[in-house]
Amino acid sequence: MRIGEIVSLVRLATRATRHYHHVGLLPEPERRPNGYRAHSVRDGVLLARVRRRTGLGLSLHEVRDVLAGNAGREPAEVWELHAGLARHAAAIRDRRGRLSTLLAGPPGATGPVSPALAALLVQAPRTGSPSAAKDREHFTLVDATSTSSQEIFALLGSLIADPAVVEPRERLDALAEAPVGDPRIAPLAPALMPAVPEELFAAIPEDGVVVTGSKEALPAEYAPVQAEVVGRFMDAFVERARG
Repeated sequence: MRIGEIVSLVRLATRATRHYHHVGLLPEPERRPNGYRAHSVRDGVLLARVRRRTGLGLSLHEVRDVLAGNAGREPAEVWELHAGLARHAAAIRDRRGRLSTLLAGPPGATGPVSPALAALLVQAPRTGSPSAAKDREHFTLVDATSTSSQEIFALLGSLIADPAVVEPRERLDALAEAPVGDPRIAPLAPALMPAVPEELFAAIPEDGVVVTGSKEALPAEYAPVQAEVVGRFMDAFVERARG
């Protein structure tokens, strides 16, 4: 058989077959007196085996070992490939699941968030509170920057809808237009601290980047009187976090 006939039979490209000859994967067939290579049925069988194994994902090096007489290696290599593909498929399923969670976007999210933050936001009460909106933005920042965010959000989930947290937040909202020196400032910051679980301080990274960054950034998001309350709360929070 000529090369065109044999590649048509085994459904391989002529270029691929010539490459297999070039790299020594298959022996070069003898030439007839007219100069044409004469491919035998055996060549067709070998090419079919190559096509089948490369289609499974085996490298040409692995296929060469099998065809060179190391047939005993073939089952082990195929099973190893099968296991590798199974692990890869499981990883893809896991990634797709996490991406689905990100794309679904829980109520109040401003964009894709981690599953841990998504679960936290689902538990949050539906509210039009400006302070609650700022909290969600802060959570998103922690989500993107902290290696302990999953543990932190799990702890916050137990109190995000607690009246002890919701009520002081509403009191903070009420200070948006308050004058400097308003008597409601002093008692509000201490009212926020008891709602913070002790376990949360243990979950904060030792480098303190999240706490320090929040202490500097959070007050700037609020009106002047509110910023004073938030600043006092963050001072108390940082002092407690540093023990």
